[in-house]
Amino acid sequence: MAAKKSKKAPFRAGTIALVGRPNVGKSTLLNAILGERLAIVSHHPQTTRDRIAGILTTDDAQFVFQDTPGLHAAKSRLGKRMNDVATGTAEACDVIVLVVDVSAAANAEVRPEDTKVVASLPKDRPVVLVVNKIDRVAEKAKLIEVLASFGAMRDFAAVVPISAKKRDGVDRLLKEIAAQLPEGAALYPPDELSDKPVRFFVAELVREQVLLRTREEVPHGVAVTIDAYEEPSPKRKTAKVVTKIKLTVHVAKDSHKGIIIGQGGQMLAAIGTAARRRAEGLVGSQVHLDIKVKATPGWFDDDARLLDLGYADPKRASV
Repeated sequence: MAAKKSKKAPFRAGTIALVGRPNVGKSTLLNAILGERLAIVSHHPQTTRDRIAGILTTDDAQFVFQDTPGLHAAKSRLGKRMNDVATGTAEACDVIVLVVDVSAAANAEVRPEDTKVVASLPKDRPVVLVVNKIDRVAEKAKLIEVLASFGAMRDFAAVVPISAKKRDGVDRLLKEIAAQLPEGAALYPPDELSDKPVRFFVAELVREQVLLRTREEVPHGVAVTIDAYEEPSPKRKTAKVVTKIKLTVHVAKDSHKGIIIGQGGQMLAAIGTAARRRAEGLVGSQVHLDIKVKATPGWFDDDARLLDLGYADPKRASV
């Protein structure tokens, strides 16, 4: 008698919003899940300014993650748009992953900012609580108390302690998320990593280098735009294939131009070299970056300039 074949579980696919305060590790988590440095990371708050989709396809599911800006007390039009991106993405996704930083909880007490984020989340979506940076907590009792405090706020679909930096707990997190995804066909081809174009990530790589190399108010007033993107023609038979990209680094004050350029252009050269090395792996060819620096005063509080720099009104966009 032939053995009965086990019924294969249905394929699941859906969108997942990564939300939380700034600097809790959302982008680091996305990169850990994908095994790629897709989202830029720095120690500065509000590093992520836009929705960034990262797609992971397995045999059983397709996860379309949406990394979002950190929810914060906005002091500019840019900040408000970033908050709108985060809340709008959470409302549009199938599953919400709330990321919190357990190492930031003083005396095992939940921060008021985290309480506000929990209260702002849609009530009709499954929320998976991710307690990040457990590698920084020596006392297990503190971790247990924090988990209990969050658990009292809402009925979470799952609670998963992780260390995104060390990738501890990520596999379990994926299983918990998959259980909440709707059954259905994949939303994207299996080899697709993001819905953003390559040029978006090239601009982000340049901005990342500025963030890593500058301090105080300079990083918060920087935006990067692509002015020209020239791919090599497939008809040209040449041993040296080069993608030529022209970019502008916009700064909020004229005095910041000198900081970005540096003495004798050394800072700008270092920014360009580091970004180019990362960009070549992304583009798949040699890359030539032509970067200029321009003062665009008050761009972060001007609706027209925000639009020109690529920060569209998120309420008019869809996930």
